[in-house]
Amino acid sequence: MSETLEQQVVENSTKKNNTGPFLIMVGLMFIVGFLTVVNQQFQAPLQEALLSEAGKLENTLVTFITFAFFMGYPTMGNIASNWVDNKGHKTTLIRGLLMLIVALGIEALSAKFADLPSVAIGEGQVPQAFFIFIVGSYALGCAMAVLQTVINPFIAVCEVPGTSSVTRLSIAGALNSIGTTVAPFFVASIVFGGVAPQVAQLLLPLSILMVVVGIVAGVLGRIELPNPMASDSGEEIDPSTLTKSIWSFKHLTLGVIAIFVYVGAEVAVGSNIVLHAKQIGVAKETYALMATLYWGSMLVGRLCGSFLAKIPGQTQLLVTSTVALLLTLGGMFTQELWLLVGIGLMHSIMWGAIFALAIDKLGPYTAKGSGALMIGVAGGAVLPWLQGVSADALGDWQMTWTIVVVCEAYLMYYALVGYKSDDVEV
Repeated sequence: MSETLEQQVVENSTKKNNTGPFLIMVGLMFIVGFLTVVNQQFQAPLQEALLSEAGKLENTLVTFITFAFFMGYPTMGNIASNWVDNKGHKTTLIRGLLMLIVALGIEALSAKFADLPSVAIGEGQVPQAFFIFIVGSYALGCAMAVLQTVINPFIAVCEVPGTSSVTRLSIAGALNSIGTTVAPFFVASIVFGGVAPQVAQLLLPLSILMVVVGIVAGVLGRIELPNPMASDSGEEIDPSTLTKSIWSFKHLTLGVIAIFVYVGAEVAVGSNIVLHAKQIGVAKETYALMATLYWGSMLVGRLCGSFLAKIPGQTQLLVTSTVALLLTLGGMFTQELWLLVGIGLMHSIMWGAIFALAIDKLGPYTAKGSGALMIGVAGGAVLPWLQGVSADALGDWQMTWTIVVVCEAYLMYYALVGYKSDDVEV
């Protein structure tokens, strides 16, 4: 009895001590959301500042900023997992933050080398500073992948008195969305200040962000983090005992594709709506507002998501993907881009719905399944860039939204059929 009582005391103490680390993770989620969208919102200003002489490849090149960023996720996913296994969660987080500082530093270097000679690409000329920024964008994505490899399971599993996993994920999602909402305003009004964009304007704000991230890393180094992947008894699942391939679960495999097209559609609308609006002559203040409201509507949706807890995930996904498809068609054929802004509200709850459906009934394979779903984040690299390539090939952005239409249609399929799990023993 004494050992049982002692164990309960230790467990309760651990739960109380998890509040501080949880708040740190929530703060990191804000940073992740903020810097992800800041990087996307650099597209339009850098298109004007660096790609005015890029010729017919202007949209292809500028959307490569987002492509490079999200390619960091599949690059670092397995590496970060190995770091967690071998070095622990806190060391991996600190490594991710140090990588973040380096990435921001590389992007800042593009401002220092703005006067380097341009490189001929096809019939156009592209400044070398643009390629430096691309390298920084890729490094930034790698850093984000490392951070999220730790943050997501930590928030879901780490016990905090008075909360459930759903509550904790909702809080983290809300802070993430606050970051994504303020990011377009930060880029349009603070970094570039309403004047003609110049790459030199990146230097000071990126340097300040480097200092902020450094302070966060220093604070994190002084905090004890519990192991979020341990079971209630403190034991971890031995991966060697899991003999089935995670790809043998059909609903998970289709779920990875669903995450791929969802993230691709989310980022395509959030980043490329600005480029489309810019092309058809919308004022900068207006298209900055469009991006802010798009990400802001995702914040509203996530804050209200708790009221949908009793509605099955497949129903949530079916309704939101259907409405998103109709809004995309409307925006595409009328070029009324405010309709695309409304898609943000629909996208706000899709991640949670897809994630829950994809890992349903995986049992001890749930952790591996969660890791596999992170591969789908690469959709944020591929699809927005393909849209940019299509815009150059077609000469405008209007019909490129067909890519998003196809994405929403697949999500409807997953909500109707694809989510159904096979009756297999795990």
